[in-house]
Parts: sequence; C-alpha cells; structure tokens
Amino acid sequence: MILIVGSTGMLGSGICQRLVEMGKPVKALVRATSDPNKVAKLKGLGIETVVGDLRAPDSLKAACQGVETVIDTVSAVPFSYSPGQNDVEQVDVVGAKALIDAAKAAGVKHFIYTSFTKNIDASFPLRDAKRETEGYLKDSGMVYTILRPGYFMEGWLSPMVGFDAANAKVTVYGSGDQPISLISIADVVQFAVECVTNPAARNAVLELGGPEEVSLHKVVKLFEEQGGKAFEVSHVPAEALKAQLEGASEPMQKSFAGLMYCFAVGDPIDMKTTLQAFPVKLTTVQDYVKKVVG
Repeated sequence: MILIVGSTGMLGSGICQRLVEMGKPVKALVRATSDPNKVAKLKGLGIETVVGDLRAPDSLKAACQGVETVIDTVSAVPFSYSPGQNDVEQVDVVGAKALIDAAKAAGVKHFIYTSFTKNIDASFPLRDAKRETEGYLKDSGMVYTILRPGYFMEGWLSPMVGFDAANAKVTVYGSGDQPISLISIADVVQFAVECVTNPAARNAVLELGGPEEVSLHKVVKLFEEQGGKAFEVSHVPAEALKAQLEGASEPMQKSFAGLMYCFAVGDPIDMKTTLQAFPVKLTTVQDYVKKVVG
C-alpha cells in the first residue's frame, strides 16, 4: 500500500492517478476541509481515502497503518497558507516531522519526500523548513528518497508570478539571461512513481530539472514565435528581490521573495546522470509553449 500525502494538490493528485493506472494499491490522506470534488475524484479512481491532518499526529498514525511507502507532497505554501493556522512552521516543519515519526512507528519501509532544488539556497522560512525536514528524514532510519525538483513550468510561466502569456505581458525576475532548468509537474509525477520501485532511489537525493537549461528571454521568444505576437517585458533586478527578501518579516512574504530571488539568480540542473537511472522522458519548454499557445 502506498500512502499519498497531499493527494488533492496538483502533484499529489497526479501521482495518485498514475499509480492507479499502474495497478498499485493507493491510499490518499485528505483533510476534513479538502475540496469535496477532489476527494470524489480520488474515490472515483478506486482510491481509499482516509481523513487526517499533518497538524493532528494521531490521525497520521491511523493513516500509516498497513502502508509500505509514503509519498509526501504537502506544503502550506502557497495555496493553503493561513498565518497561525496552516503555516510553514506547523505544516512544513512540525507536521512533516510528525508524519515521518508516524510512518516509522507504523513500520513504513520507504518514505519519499518532496523538497526543492539545492540551488534555492538563500535562507527563508520555506527553504529552511525543507532542509530541516530532509535532515530529519535522513536520520529516521527509514529508506528515504528526497525529490528536489526545480521551478515548475506550470507555476513560473503563469500569471501568478507575472508571466501572462495570454496578454503578452511578462515580468522577468533577474537579468532574463540566467539559466533555469524548468520542469513540468507531470515529469515530477513520473519521477515520484518511478522511485517507488527503482533501487537507485534508495537513500537518494535527486535533483530534478528539465531536459535543458533555458533563459527567460529564450522562453519569451518561444512564446512570441508560437503565438505570433510581441511581448511586453519588464524586469525586476535580483538585487531588488534580495532587498525584498531581507526586508520581509511575514513568513509567506519572505518565502515568496526568497523563491523569486533564487529564480533570478538561476537554477541550472544537469540531468544526464539521473536520466541514466530513471527512464523519464522530460517535457521541453517548447512542448509546454505549444500546449499553452495551442
């Protein structure tokens, strides 16, 4: 049995669906407040759902019973963040550690944790929480896999962060020439699923990026060529983002500023060695652009 924690999120739900397609037994942890439609979709796939919460350790003990592998994709940032109620400290630190403890106590053999790229190395709440949890998992005694994906295409080439392809307006963080190994969420799904059975995933930390390093200027050019219209581009210098990071005090604001600053510095990831052990066909930025533009 494989327990997916974060099963109603984009990454977690994708993992659930792929595992079911492969005929794997799946259990999904859902919160009492989870979107009923998303929960119904999981049940429609034949997935067993169990109500629990990273902030309620007793519920995690029950969820981990009979489970061999846990895949944790949960984070309070950005979509479920609520200061003092559902925040980085409670979910990404205390909650993640509680899940690791519950899994170990239940005899779980393999724990797969979703973090992010080593190139995100500035100190801010979400980054520090991820690294702390990575260390806690390594010290747990369970077989671990730490997935460190880079920046998701679906998020960082979207209006949410100022990349508005539909209206041909883009805010570029940094010079626009820094190398970024953008990765598709669908590819991270494939890696997570592959890690369940691939021996190369045992006690491994996997840096995950796309098939090539691209610059934001190149990405804009690809959109312009595919859509046939020029983009209006503005820039936010890395220095300004660093100042924003240093000046922020609220954890969510500080974390988002940190992510933007590290994006502006660059996130190159060499995938050659990883792809030799994990046969995943990576999505190119060109593929993504064609899909978005249609």
